[in-house]
Amino acid sequence: MDYSAANAGLWNVVIQLGMIAGAILLASFLYREVKPIRKLTMPVAVLAGFLLLAAKYLGAPLDNATMEKLVFHGIALGFIAMSLRVPPEKDKKSGDLTGLKSGAVIVSTYLVQGIVGLLISLVLAYTLMPGLFRAAGMLLPMGYGQGPGQANNIGSTYEALGFIGGRSFGMSIAATGYLVACTVGVVILNVWRRRGKLTPPEQAAPSQSAQDYFRNDGSGIDNLSVQAATVILVYLVTFLVTWGLTAAIAAVAPGLAKTVSSLLWGFNFIIGSALAIALRALLSKRKKGSRAFNQQNNYLLNRISGLFFDIMIVAGIASIEVEDLRGLWLPFLLIAAVGGVATWLHLRRVCKAVYGDYYVQGLISMIGMMTGTISSGVLLLREVDPELATPAANNLITGSSFGIVLGAPLLVLVTLAASENPVMSWVTLGLMAVYLVLMYLIIYRLRRKKAGPQQTEE
Repeated sequence: MDYSAANAGLWNVVIQLGMIAGAILLASFLYREVKPIRKLTMPVAVLAGFLLLAAKYLGAPLDNATMEKLVFHGIALGFIAMSLRVPPEKDKKSGDLTGLKSGAVIVSTYLVQGIVGLLISLVLAYTLMPGLFRAAGMLLPMGYGQGPGQANNIGSTYEALGFIGGRSFGMSIAATGYLVACTVGVVILNVWRRRGKLTPPEQAAPSQSAQDYFRNDGSGIDNLSVQAATVILVYLVTFLVTWGLTAAIAAVAPGLAKTVSSLLWGFNFIIGSALAIALRALLSKRKKGSRAFNQQNNYLLNRISGLFFDIMIVAGIASIEVEDLRGLWLPFLLIAAVGGVATWLHLRRVCKAVYGDYYVQGLISMIGMMTGTISSGVLLLREVDPELATPAANNLITGSSFGIVLGAPLLVLVTLAASENPVMSWVTLGLMAVYLVLMYLIIYRLRRKKAGPQQTEE
């Protein structure tokens, strides 16, 4: 085997991870030593991402394909580590409808973005830009709400239907959404801090000594190795389960597989989190004191998830392609700007109804996810909840799971809006408004039944 630099396959990952590491260390130094940067309270991972993005356009040998792979795997590995954590007893006993309501929050945001985007593109198509593809605005919820994957898929579909530059338009929306999440989100955090809505996170002393966290059980293996091995094993099972599901669907319904398979692979972090929760439940049933398997260590699992999330954040920002922002400037700027404002106003209202005691954490995480991706949601959340102690991070997972089911009709509406019959675009607007009302009913009216001697809350 050739171990020299000529073997790109051997050294490329090391080079890319090395650049990420260098960017993180430089950003950490700048954050500590440069007062104006420290006053911005920009997350170190965000600063590192933008430093690496700048380096890419200055000639650094950044491999976008590798960066995108790191983002994809980092999301799943981070959430698997987080899902393996043992919840406090009070959380085990509390059940509510927050997961379903989080799904309704996500889908209602898709609908608000779809209504705003489609309305703008329709008005432009009938006034200033008669040649504009009428359904162009439907790429707003695809890019902002669902991220680059769906923006690419639906944009390519629209391009095949006659929208020249449709894929680039969708990817431009997605790239801008990520920038909005990483920059506007940081601005929001700073405004909240100045208004006293946030307090600096306190570093609580651990309940165990450092030796307790890393000691082995006499088997000769480090506790950190056991935790990491568990996370990686769950991810391998996630791959096998997702592969089995997609293969089974392709065998039974090849036509359906084209849509569902990409959805399952794109949301594999949900499958991974579900498997991690199942494993956690299984381990909790074993006989007390058994040494059959090492106890999950929440402290170490937090550190592992933090590592994967930091790598994911830096790689996600560094992989942005500025070239995607070219072309169709008027509809693009209008849809991106008005869509961002509408998303903020909508989420500020519905999150208050759903998240209560952790409204700030719930809102900022949803802002990050619904303008960028789930990675940017976690990025902003960790600034106000560094240990991910509130349910906000879990709500991103459970909400996304419910969102897949509740949001299924949106895929039909995306196709309907692009119909050759111009009336169908307006029909799509009406249907989205009706479906939005249904999501509001879930958010505001649905209540968990409470058993009591005299009454049950409906």
